Amino acid sequence: MTLLGNIIWFIFGGLIQSFFWFIFGLLWSITIIGIPVGKQCFKMAKMQLAPFGKEIIETNNSSVSLIANILWIILFGWELAIANLTAALFFGITIIGIPFAKQNLKLAYLSLMPFGKDIRKVK
Repeated sequence: MTLLGNIIWFIFGGLIQSFFWFIFGLLWSITIIGIPVGKQCFKMAKMQLAPFGKEIIETNNSSVSLIANILWIILFGWELAIANLTAALFFGITIIGIPFAKQNLKLAYLSLMPFGKDIRKVK
């Protein structure tokens, strides 16, 4: 299911979303101050490309991650999370779309607070 889900995700929007996250990551990385945000954009690009078979784990609960997550939420994290939650709602209407809704919920969690989180493959 992981390979098939990733192929369908990739064809129907994953590539485009990942491309835009990559471009935003490049733009944020132009300045030294924006490099941490650019790094998070690259993380989102990686996750948007193929979310099936991956999990989000907490790696760092430092105060710097907390402050960065608060700034991220205030500036644009909540909009990204709402967009992913809306997509999850539409996917969840049909039985076929439920696995895709679950992936959008995972992306909503990551897009709300990406600092201090890492993406790993599920074994």
